[in-house]
Amino acid sequence: MTIELPVEGGGTRTYEPRAEPAPLPRAGAPAASRTVFAAAHVVASHSRDPGVTGLDWDATLAFRRHLWGHGLGVAEAMDTAQRGGGLDWPAAAELIRRSSAEAKSVGGRIACGVATDQLATAQVALDGITAAYEEQFAVVEESGAQAVIMASRQLAATAASADDYHEVYGRLLRQAAEPVILHWLGPMFDPALEGYWGSSDLDAATETFLDIIAAHPDKVDGVKISLLDAEREIALRRRLPRGVRCYTGDDFNYPELIAGDDRGFSHALLGVFDPLAPLAAEALRVLDTGDVKRFRALLDPTVELARHLFQAPTRHYKTGVVLLAWLAGHQEHFTMVGGAQTARSLPHLARAYELADALGLFPDPERAEARMKALITGHGSPGSHGSPGGTA
Repeated sequence: MTIELPVEGGGTRTYEPRAEPAPLPRAGAPAASRTVFAAAHVVASHSRDPGVTGLDWDATLAFRRHLWGHGLGVAEAMDTAQRGGGLDWPAAAELIRRSSAEAKSVGGRIACGVATDQLATAQVALDGITAAYEEQFAVVEESGAQAVIMASRQLAATAASADDYHEVYGRLLRQAAEPVILHWLGPMFDPALEGYWGSSDLDAATETFLDIIAAHPDKVDGVKISLLDAEREIALRRRLPRGVRCYTGDDFNYPELIAGDDRGFSHALLGVFDPLAPLAAEALRVLDTGDVKRFRALLDPTVELARHLFQAPTRHYKTGVVLLAWLAGHQEHFTMVGGAQTARSLPHLARAYELADALGLFPDPERAEARMKALITGHGSPGSHGSPGGTA
């Protein structure tokens, strides 16, 4: 069996898919040596009659049970779930409530994003930004989930200096009933966050970030660093107060950051662990035994797929993540909230399929091949660069 995959620049290449399923790791308990969350995608309603939320709740929650079943925590309503990119606050609030209830029913760990995306305009007074954060914070705390304070586009647009970040974050942290995770999302994921923490100079921004943490160490469980810069993350994690975790959000360098060195390691909160859940969970359980070499042997081969999914423009990585969920059988269509399935070219998606198949990520390779063929032939010639989307 072969499939003709479109390539960038035109033309095709012949690929021979895996004939038999790989022996994917079975469900298991959470890792003991690292705290790990997979940032989970949402499944859009294929009816195209979105109603209130536009989500397929059964498929969305079933995918979270898949992640919990493999021992991973779920990072809910974050950028992988298209916050700020199709998923509005009312839908996110409902997602937080439903997923948190599901987490309680299965004993799964969950952390949920707190942002300011209900605000209609970019520039808002600091009091309005704080109030928006507080509204979302209340939903998360009432749901019994841990809060992840996400970077705010409105704060980035409004703040005049680092002092404004101290004011807003200080007020939020003083109110937190339980320790939170602070999220530093770089502009490669969201260009509107350029200059976050009061400066485009990352060294200066880091000082402000660390000052805020140092002022409230008992209210910060950890920090999620999504800058795709391993050296900067390592330097920052070495300066965190004792007891404050570093959760890597680096989808390019996660194996080495999680493995760590003689001065520490990173925990993880990663979008790429959405498609990699079985392999990632198994590697983490190996790491629990202290076998770093085998951990790297299991996880290092996944980096090529991760770097492909998250290549620039990085913010469109969700398209590849949802494609792989469809090909793996976690949902019955390749339609995304806000039509985001069109954000990547067909050759890009074809390469994602090839890399995932080589890793053995598809429980049913024949189904994955059939769906990929349907996607390709449904959008012109095999070499087409047209907008993807499909069902099978």
